[in-house]
Amino acid sequence: MSTNGKNIYFASDIHLGMSPGEKSRERELIVLSWLKSVEHDMSELWLLGDIFDYWFEYKKVVPRGFTRFLGKLSELSDRGVKIHLFTGNHDVWIFDYLPGEIGAELHDKPVIKKLGDLTFFFAHGDGLSKKDWGYRMMKAMFRSKFLQWCFARIHPNGSIALAHWWSKKSRYSKGIESTFKGEENEEQIQFAKQHSLENKEIDRYVFGHRHIPYDINFGEDKRVICLGDWITNFSYGVFDGSDFRLKKFEPESLQ
Repeated sequence: MSTNGKNIYFASDIHLGMSPGEKSRERELIVLSWLKSVEHDMSELWLLGDIFDYWFEYKKVVPRGFTRFLGKLSELSDRGVKIHLFTGNHDVWIFDYLPGEIGAELHDKPVIKKLGDLTFFFAHGDGLSKKDWGYRMMKAMFRSKFLQWCFARIHPNGSIALAHWWSKKSRYSKGIESTFKGEENEEQIQFAKQHSLENKEIDRYVFGHRHIPYDINFGEDKRVICLGDWITNFSYGVFDGSDFRLKKFEPESLQ
């Protein structure tokens, strides 16, 4: 356990709202079961992106749904749990409403943070390769204030319908799982190895995005970790003040 008797928990890639809707609701209930099972010793909760399959905050309108999940986050925050919320490539358009409503600290860039005796590098984990110009250009477009303003001119009925159409084409909604491509071909692992050469103080790199839980050692007691997802793996991370571990939640509905 950590020095204050509490643990820090990490999750990513829940994709609430992803088609089909009934699977999204089932996934929401599973995540709630997990949060209830660990809340007794939780001091912080880090959500590393793609918590929602789509999110866009108009000035007066936000996506409907996920009330049980958002209510639970608000409850945890009210009880003193520090919540960190990262934007991912699916929910990049989180602005000020959601963090303010649930009492979370919003991150749209990587965070370097010392926890216990270890220094962590946290990020959603997309667009790390400088060679992937196409993806990096698309990401820059999504983050453009001007293009966000343009998108906000579309009526919510139209923009959300477009998002749902896009979601149905997602390979994850069709049940196609990601596979590990090997250390030499995994962008996050290669990024961590290269980044650590000039940032030797970082001990652990923690990402989401790839939907594959892995924990790879490299260098002198350094590790790069991907949290997996809540579509097929139901995996999460826990830090007890000295050790970071990947774990898997076993919901009753899957047993």
